[in-house]
Amino acid sequence: MGKVLIIGAGGVGTVVAHKVAQNADIFTEVMIASRTKAKCDAIVKAIGRPDIQTAQVDADNVAELVALFNSFRPDIVINVALPYQDLTIMEACLETGTHYLDTANYEPKDEAHFEYSWQWAYHDRYRQSGLTAILGCGFDPGVSGIFTAYAAKHYFDEIHYLDIVDCNAGDHGKAFATNFNPEINIREITQKGKYYEAGHWVETSSLEIHQPITYPNIGARESYLLYHEELESLVKHFPTIKRARFWMTFGQEYLTHLRVIQNIGMARIDEVDYNGTKIVPIQFLKAVLPNPQELGENYTGETSIGCRIRGIKDGKERTYYIYNNCSHQAAYKETGMQAVSYTTGVPAMIGAKLFLEGKWVRSGVNNVEQFDPDPFMLELNKQGLPWHEVKDKDLEL
Repeated sequence: MGKVLIIGAGGVGTVVAHKVAQNADIFTEVMIASRTKAKCDAIVKAIGRPDIQTAQVDADNVAELVALFNSFRPDIVINVALPYQDLTIMEACLETGTHYLDTANYEPKDEAHFEYSWQWAYHDRYRQSGLTAILGCGFDPGVSGIFTAYAAKHYFDEIHYLDIVDCNAGDHGKAFATNFNPEINIREITQKGKYYEAGHWVETSSLEIHQPITYPNIGARESYLLYHEELESLVKHFPTIKRARFWMTFGQEYLTHLRVIQNIGMARIDEVDYNGTKIVPIQFLKAVLPNPQELGENYTGETSIGCRIRGIKDGKERTYYIYNNCSHQAAYKETGMQAVSYTTGVPAMIGAKLFLEGKWVRSGVNNVEQFDPDPFMLELNKQGLPWHEVKDKDLEL
């Protein structure tokens, strides 16, 4: 049905490629591209589909991207490269008339700052070109927005309170490791917290606010309030929201290591001089930490991610909790990657699939919650991320 180009050969890119290969009736031609072609070739070998093409590309270089796009002519690009590279890939898509999808919003290299303004600024150019751009089509952001849209469509006249809750109850056996790119992960966690309430943003110190939250099949885990990018788009597209927050679990050992990393300056994102060579401490740290792609084999336990929502339906207050639990071992058995990569990669494939099927086509730059959630929800159940609902019960939050 269509040609897809996957940019990125990390853990998420590996899952996307596996799931695209499983849906060969939709994705009739596939290419994987990355800065290191050997990584793409290794994914193809693991999948066992020699017809999947691979290529080398520098995703920071618009001219290289344009040349690749013009050569392969994909119908849609799935961007699972680094968030720093979103804008160069979006620019190349515009120059070549190619549709676009990503899983994380743009952030500049020199500042840990998450904001959609840079990508939303492309809206008019994409709309005038008749191109669809789908932003944040992972799990959170991604499925969290689709869960919210589904709740708004079927269960609420007005959503008033939204809490996105993300628990990783897995054990990889390492003293300290991040579940995706260490540089991005540590930047995300160590920035100041922020949540939305009564029409404005409230800023907190990093991991200042926390409380135990009970997760299905897992139990109570200490959960920390952080800022996450989907909050920005959700309060824009669901203006009845009075408060929106994001919570994530961390173990004490992880937090101790993180505190030491910060205290000794290894979380710095600015350059320092080392024996006459400029290095960025967090990038050096990334080089010595365990590779997230190699955690899956011994990873046990599961993730639990969902939305806890309170609002009004037919004049009465209702509560609604919708979530997915994903087994690290099951994800590894299917794709060779752990559940954090799996829960991000599967939704990216689904978004591209729905675009190619004509179900998610909308000129301009769009967040996932602006599309019809129903076909996506059906695909989640088919593609390995089944969801569950709890209605009118205590939300704890």
